[in-house]
Amino acid sequence: MDAGRDVQPGLGELFTEERSAEVVCASLAAAPDARVRQVLESLVRHLHSFVKDVELTEREWQQAIAFLTDTGHKCDDTRQEFILLSDVLGVSMLVETINHRAAGQATESTVTGPFHVVESPPRELGADISLPGSGEPCLVTGRVVGPDGEPVAGAVVDVWHADAEGFYDVQQPDPAAVGSLRGLFTADDEGRFWFRTIVPRYYPIPVDGPVGRLLEAMARHPYRPAHIHFIVKARGFATLTTHLFVDDSPYLDSDAVFGVKQSLVRTFPAVDDPDRARDLGLPNPFRSVDFEISLQPAGGDGGSAGTTPTGT
Repeated sequence: MDAGRDVQPGLGELFTEERSAEVVCASLAAAPDARVRQVLESLVRHLHSFVKDVELTEREWQQAIAFLTDTGHKCDDTRQEFILLSDVLGVSMLVETINHRAAGQATESTVTGPFHVVESPPRELGADISLPGSGEPCLVTGRVVGPDGEPVAGAVVDVWHADAEGFYDVQQPDPAAVGSLRGLFTADDEGRFWFRTIVPRYYPIPVDGPVGRLLEAMARHPYRPAHIHFIVKARGFATLTTHLFVDDSPYLDSDAVFGVKQSLVRTFPAVDDPDRARDLGLPNPFRSVDFEISLQPAGGDGGSAGTTPTGT
């Protein structure tokens, strides 16, 4: 090739700082999948723009590679550090929000969390899913409805949450604890469900890995506010993955994974009624909450929420 030429035959324009993204994107032109091509072209353009904007140094680039390598090494069968990284950067919630846009009065979705790693035991309506004496007693009632408020009979309601110390059953040293604070309920003919439990506590996401170091570098706390997880399924409706947040919990305005939506925050008022407590099989007084869950038809904008474990 002549020394004065800047284009090699068949290779197109050579790489320069100014034209870096365009040159790399041109190399994707033959990709047979249009969606793959679209995603990669956008990724390249944004990534190159970022590198130019901050004028990334070679040392910083090497540190970034080491950070991502450490993130991969922290992953195993029960922990996904890359999703935890996505969580704390707000990407998980953004993907969830884009893919499950709530229409009308439909209940909003949020992230699944990492602790749906065992199957919730099927339970009868009204069952107590807590361990005796393990926390502040609570009655949870609710109703599953369709977009017009019609009851969704037979909806399957999967629930799980942390204990009064902020730990899930799978974090307990006693294997016998697995299955507590979980339940798989089938709504009645009116779409109603109810169960007894305790009020969960706020808790920190895992910080013993590279994502924890990142949070420290950003001077951010690792806490999530208290919440109860729900996955609701019914024939003909999009599956919903959501939370029920406790309104007096700390960190509602600074959730480490940005999972709080105002529509999902509820009061858990105290009930001082010995007769009702006795009928329910609960100590008096107890807390209570009611959560109406409105589903969208299958195939609507809400899609079908997945259950991929995250770091939260």
